Amino acid sequence: QLAVAQGFGGPQGPEKAAWLAGALQDFFAQNAELQEEEVEEFLAEVMDNEFDTAVEDGSLQQVSRELVTLFARASRGDAGGVGEALGALARRGPALRAALAAAHPAPAPHPPAGGEEEEEEEEESSKEEE
Repeated sequence: QLAVAQGFGGPQGPEKAAWLAGALQDFFAQNAELQEEEVEEFLAEVMDNEFDTAVEDGSLQQVSRELVTLFARASRGDAGGVGEALGALARRGPALRAALAAAHPAPAPHPPAGGEEEEEEEEESSKEEE
């Protein structure tokens, strides 16, 4: 979510995130008894290839642990345990939104109003950036 919110995946970031959900499901379905490290490596590769980012804050390890646990519970038919775990993740939503908000860079201050020439230069550079 952070990578998509920050535009790391480019304009197709949301589509890549949706693809990742399906790819993870396939990865678990095609590989019996995955270990946390294997899931972490898979996620790291996807983040590097699809979102052009290296995740070095330990979050992939945490996400991998949660995914392996959820998949094991679901495989055993433990709907209650899966529901509890998903509820706990949902309760962490406000903290995630706060982290996303904190990660957004502050807008650059506007330069002091100058002459007409400076305004034209700013307009031209804005058009070039678009």
